[in-house]
Amino acid sequence: MKRLSDVKVRNKKAGYLFFLVDTFTAGIVLSGTEIKSIRTGKASINEAYCTFFNDELYVRNMHIAEYGFGNRFNHEPRQQRKLLLTKRELKKLQTKVKEKGFTIIPVLLYINEKGLAKLEISLARGKRLFDKRETLKEKDRRREVE
Repeated sequence: MKRLSDVKVRNKKAGYLFFLVDTFTAGIVLSGTEIKSIRTGKASINEAYCTFFNDELYVRNMHIAEYGFGNRFNHEPRQQRKLLLTKRELKKLQTKVKEKGFTIIPVLLYINEKGLAKLEISLARGKRLFDKRETLKEKDRRREVE
């Protein structure tokens, strides 16, 4: 059986598609079947993004598979989920997102030592095609050096 700290769901494309400017760790409001499904590792944050609604931050398009033993109380796989951050962090993110070119994307979903689901989100700026090529060249250079 997996230990709780072994559950890590990564957004592998985040570093390739975006410049990650600043990183925050947020809690997530989840139902019982959602956390059980995450603990089994059945979640995906590849297409997920974060938006503000009434001065609260929500993650949208994050897929958490339905729990196998959940009956009629099972959850919707792609519903929006509220993120828990301090007021200072929310204010900082909200002012940055209003600037052109910035967005908030989830980078890592994990279970901490206490058994709580945490989402590492990042303030990001999109890369252009030539930036992506530079990233690939740099990766190749590092591989050759090793």
